[in-house]
Amino acid sequence: MTILAGRVAVVTGAQQGIGAAIALAASEAGASVVVNYLDDAGAAAEVAASAQAAGAEAVAVQADISQPEEV
Repeated sequence: MTILAGRVAVVTGAQQGIGAAIALAASEAGASVVVNYLDDAGAAAEVAASAQAAGAEAVAVQADISQPEEV
């Protein structure tokens, strides 16, 4: 399924749980994915690697979205 082909999904809290599932679903639907995380770089890298294995472009980016200067 490629309904999100050509789109970029920025998923916050994507290093685990629901956020990780959303990031992977978006990658499987054809989107490029930004895996945003707060403090678990290893887990975020694993999610990005899984998205890449599904054929998507993916990158893990650390940022605290509650801080405007980091967004």
